[in-house]
Amino acid sequence: NRQNPKPLVLPVSAQEKTVSPSLSRREIEVLTHVALGQTSKEIAGALGIGERTVNWHLERVFVKLGAGSRAEAVALAFELGIVRRPHDSQTSP
Repeated sequence: NRQNPKPLVLPVSAQEKTVSPSLSRREIEVLTHVALGQTSKEIAGALGIGERTVNWHLERVFVKLGAGSRAEAVALAFELGIVRRPHDSQTSP
């Protein structure tokens, strides 16, 4: 059932970031959706912007992170704490 799926990744608040390139709020939003596996078209619909605008934001993310692909950008975002998995915020018992 995909009506209310749990998010697989969450943006990290500005206070939680330890190291981060200067990504804009919108670039982080786009990157978060990329981490969820969404296409540019799906991201555009979710954010109410054009697909070309999504791709422009992604190009800026690639440049700022030094990434050559969506997968590399997401991996770097996890590593840098720009985007986190939900279980990263939970404490172990």
